[in-house]
Amino acid sequence: MERKIFHGILKPVDIAQALLAEFNQGNLRAQTLGSSDKMVVQVGTRPEAMSGGQTALTVTIQKVDDGVMVEIGQQAWLGVAASLGASALAAIRNPFSLLGRLDDIAQDIEYLQIDEKIWQVITQTARAAGATTELSDRLKRLRCEFCHTANPVGEPSCIACGAPLGNVHPNSCRNCGYVVRPNDKKCPNCNQNL
Repeated sequence: MERKIFHGILKPVDIAQALLAEFNQGNLRAQTLGSSDKMVVQVGTRPEAMSGGQTALTVTIQKVDDGVMVEIGQQAWLGVAASLGASALAAIRNPFSLLGRLDDIAQDIEYLQIDEKIWQVITQTARAAGATTELSDRLKRLRCEFCHTANPVGEPSCIACGAPLGNVHPNSCRNCGYVVRPNDKKCPNCNQNL
């Protein structure tokens, strides 16, 4: 399972709609489940598809602080492997039969790369909304407890009043290194206990 967090003004429904628009056509179908804060998009081949093997993939999109977390599950590609195997067997028996299976082979190769295409659509949608995988501005700055001035992370003392900033510095997850707030119980990136 691959996971990315996009920071910025982005909603799960924005990504879900972009995936529906891209993958609910041709031999593929896409459907959404869930509410506005947590959505699941399932992308798979249509049962009545004339070419290519069967495949399916699930994308989970969830609202988190400062953005959206996207997880892509493992692709069910056994049907694609079976279709490629059938093409190989047909070619061994009769090399000219490959001409009739070119559409199937091209479709199978495209389906094996579907997770890359999904990440491209998600990244383009995030970029269009001004969201990135970089840390949000909130996590790049500290607020002085005494004078409330914004300070860059790493400053030992406030740039305005000189007060120590040790208590307001963010921590990071020991498992993945993601920046977490002092009151977080679980890492928003890897879901491990802090």
